[in-house]
Amino acid sequence: MSALSSNRPVAVVGSGAMGSGIAQVAALAGHPVRLFDARPDAATAAVGKLREMLATLAAKGKLPQETADAAAQRLSAAGSLAELADSGLIIEAIVEDADAKRGLFGELETRVGADCLFATNTSSISVTAIAAGLAHPGRLAGMHFFNPAPRMPLVEIVSGLATDPATAETLFDTATAWGKTPVLARSTPGFIVNRVARPYYGEALRLLNEGVADCATLDALMREAGGFRMGPFELMDMVGLDVSLAVTQSVWQAFANDPRFAPSLIQHEYVAAGWLGRKSGRGFYRYDKDAERPAPATCTGQPAPTGITVYGNTPLAEALVTRLPDTTCITRAPAHADHRVASTGTACLYVSDGRTATRRAAENGVADTVLVDLALDYMSAPRLGIACAQHCADAASQAMTGLLQAAGFAVSRLRDVPGLPVMRTVAMLANEAADAVNQGVAEAAAVDTATRLGVGYPQGPLAWAEGIGWPTIRTVLAHLGSGYGEPRYRISPHIEQQYFAAMAKEPS
Repeated sequence: MSALSSNRPVAVVGSGAMGSGIAQVAALAGHPVRLFDARPDAATAAVGKLREMLATLAAKGKLPQETADAAAQRLSAAGSLAELADSGLIIEAIVEDADAKRGLFGELETRVGADCLFATNTSSISVTAIAAGLAHPGRLAGMHFFNPAPRMPLVEIVSGLATDPATAETLFDTATAWGKTPVLARSTPGFIVNRVARPYYGEALRLLNEGVADCATLDALMREAGGFRMGPFELMDMVGLDVSLAVTQSVWQAFANDPRFAPSLIQHEYVAAGWLGRKSGRGFYRYDKDAERPAPATCTGQPAPTGITVYGNTPLAEALVTRLPDTTCITRAPAHADHRVASTGTACLYVSDGRTATRRAAENGVADTVLVDLALDYMSAPRLGIACAQHCADAASQAMTGLLQAAGFAVSRLRDVPGLPVMRTVAMLANEAADAVNQGVAEAAAVDTATRLGVGYPQGPLAWAEGIGWPTIRTVLAHLGSGYGEPRYRISPHIEQQYFAAMAKEPS
């Protein structure tokens, strides 16, 4: 199979933001495009706005004038479903309601040719369920664009139980011809992105609920240490807390109330209060004209300690040696049996492994234990989070804060709970991605591509876990599981497999 010929008309049903965006993409790819909406005059108005947008893009030099003019001429509004009869592909972008979508495709099936393909832009409804009842369900697949469709490169091509492989292949090739990056997925709740991304919000909400830090601090850590484009709370505010809660509940219910996907009580409270984010003027942050964005909690400056020992050659150890001033007195030492990264006096610094600092202090016999969070790149990260054991002396915590500050890090002190924010979030993202692969939802490369392009993660979670090391990811998850005593943190069989494969490579 190959991409749909650009001579074949493409119809889009639903002229909202997603439908209009998809119509623009198809028109720019050379197809005659008909836009239909059940609301009177909505499609006509949408076509007018699209033509204005294309003209604006040309005026700004973002499109050649002739390209914009040609695409504008290919766009038209359909007054009825009957006018879509000669379409080669019909993409549905109507309300997220399974009955409405099934009804639409059932009616379309009586009006189009046998070779017309159907695609649903649903983000969470089962493609199998939407196709149920069609005389020819094999012609229907998911074609999930991301908003805004003209700019976002990712398209999830989702096969239901009855989807003909040739249908998925044609849609995949068509999305590629339209300049998109498609990935293949099986129809399961949330597909790839909306499933794998759940821990990014879920772990942040749990940390907030436990008083680990405020929203601004947690967001700053995810951006400045984790390398994510937006923190989870500012992202939920942008999407809308009602939308975020609805997706979370949909995935949770579809997975038989699996605790891994359970909504947070905080989400329910904010939605009940009408604090929905940017669109309501208040969410986790305020958006009125006089609102000031809160600053992340940052430790006051502490003097740099003397007599610093740095152990091994881990990424944080190498970053400390590189980032500390030349005048700092540093002693290099081999890797330590308890995995400490640095010490000064009685204070020892460790990278989080999912245990609390207090538990690690007890198990190592080092009272002055300070934990530091994961960073995407310790060499360039501007901020790190730390947690101190319950009996860590003030002088010891101040010494380690001063050490990190001397290396150029802003330091945020966090409440001591299992797993620091970036480390536990990355481990949980990797765990969910691994489960998607283990359950045959998508290939590992597709999962990583989808999360990078669909939600802008700095790395795909599986590649990130590979870089950190599967044994480390497994250890973090195991410690989170024992710390909380919940099945939420159960380890994916795929991670177990990767762990033992990595262990088999280790010299005996």
